[in-house]
Amino acid sequence: MSEPWTDRHIQWLKNTGESVQTADGKDVEIFEFEHQEDEEVLTAWARHFRNHYCHDSQIDALARGTGDSKADYLKNIKFPDGNVKPGPSIRAGDFAEILTADYLEFVLNYWVPRTRYRDKVVRNESTKGTDTVGFLFSREGQESRRDRLAMFESKAKFSGTKALPKLQQAVDHSSKDVARKAESLNAIKQRLLDSEDLDGVGKVERFQDEVGRPYTQVFGAVAHLDSKVFDIDSVEQTDCQSHDFPDDLILVVIQGDSMMKLVHSLYRRAADEA
Repeated sequence: MSEPWTDRHIQWLKNTGESVQTADGKDVEIFEFEHQEDEEVLTAWARHFRNHYCHDSQIDALARGTGDSKADYLKNIKFPDGNVKPGPSIRAGDFAEILTADYLEFVLNYWVPRTRYRDKVVRNESTKGTDTVGFLFSREGQESRRDRLAMFESKAKFSGTKALPKLQQAVDHSSKDVARKAESLNAIKQRLLDSEDLDGVGKVERFQDEVGRPYTQVFGAVAHLDSKVFDIDSVEQTDCQSHDFPDDLILVVIQGDSMMKLVHSLYRRAADEA
């Protein structure tokens, strides 16, 4: 089976070049997500999205015995509910985390393991641990202090009309990643080991002993917003001074039109085209 991952939808992620600073003088990159009704790109993206939850090679076996079609299995068991709370907010959060993973991998060139949602037991709950983890190797085959471990937190608001300090929330949650780094790395390694991805296991191992095998760590906070609730004043009021590593913190806002409509449409397509 061909590789399920795609970067084609990243063409819709546009850096506005807008200059914005937080209350403590940190730069914030502002992106617009200009999604379009391109069937070919949306189909590829839906497959990419679906495989975060369940490999296409496993859907037939997992749906067998449930009495559901593959589409209904995904809608009723694997994907967060589209109507019953807190399902819609979990959908928005998962979508934001996956788009952040795409940003890390396809824009910043990190290796990002796609394992986080595969073993969800309760579909309408967020997965615990650091939202998105990426790995960047400066020299192939050789360890370097310039190798980078990136830990990103995402917060989304795709509905309503009132702006909320989502970037500040992402910054505050990023502070927790220092303490949960070891657990998050272990969780990724364990899932890769379960999948017999020994190459991936070795890549994670390189970052498990920061003292014995030094590397650079960076943190990220990403606010995903519908354009109706995007408020530049809220972004500028963000304060990073309480973060343990404010000088190693990347700040990003991604905003776009009709984002919750897009989220539901993508989940529906991901199920129907399985």
